[in-house]
Amino acid sequence: MANSSPSLTTPIRLNNGLTMPQIHLGVYLMSGAEASHAVHHALDAGYRAVDSAQMYRNEKQVGNAILDWLKSHPDVKREDIHYTTKLASNSDYARARQSISKSVRECGLGYVDLFLLHSPYGGKQARLESWRALEDAVKDGEVRIAGVSNFGEKHLEELLASKPRITPAVNQIEVHPFNTRSNLTSYCQSHDIVVEAYAPLARALRMKHPTILELSKKYGCTAGQLMVRWSCQHGYVPLPKSVRKERIVENGQIGGFEIDGRDMKKMDGLDEYLVTDWDPVDAD
Repeated sequence: MANSSPSLTTPIRLNNGLTMPQIHLGVYLMSGAEASHAVHHALDAGYRAVDSAQMYRNEKQVGNAILDWLKSHPDVKREDIHYTTKLASNSDYARARQSISKSVRECGLGYVDLFLLHSPYGGKQARLESWRALEDAVKDGEVRIAGVSNFGEKHLEELLASKPRITPAVNQIEVHPFNTRSNLTSYCQSHDIVVEAYAPLARALRMKHPTILELSKKYGCTAGQLMVRWSCQHGYVPLPKSVRKERIVENGQIGGFEIDGRDMKKMDGLDEYLVTDWDPVDAD
């Protein structure tokens, strides 16, 4: 069970000894301008982690927004902000290595805190060569932490069996009460790989679900806060996404209540394998 009073800056310890904040702002499907505003709102609200990707086409705007915000907040340092981005497609070593360096330049932050392979697509050789490129980016100081996204158990097993120099610190997958992925999350946790939960609010598709309404009323919180809190209590790192300032603030305010064990089980029982976007965890 995770920290009993999680907050935006609760440190989550990774298998390489480093830490990262427990709640990150997601900027998927945001235009550059939207992402820039959202990052400012989030940093103002106390978030210290932002999750981007090459596929989102907003790395530059996110990086600029972070630098811009830091300029007007001299008490906060670049090292206090955790920036994630992801490799759009796995390929041969040289192309992957080049693509990682391009992302580092694109954000303008000097280095990337967490770099993920965005999916297992591309086949075994492309996955392993891209991972090797990522390991070298860590060795070269461009990236601090290496991880994966949308990897199923078989992909993680394949990577671990290749005796990598660096074990993935994170697997970012879609996880929420309506898609709990219990086998995969248990596998990750038993291998000391932190689960990052994207779409932790199930893209608002189940906000009116009777159980969600009943429990948010019981705990005096919003449906979004309930779902983010559920994620944190499982020890996951949720990435709630919103472009609206009040929603961004709200999603981060989950320290004032704790979901009891019975209600956690009730929420776990809502699983219907609801996939809100893509589902590459079984890809070859």
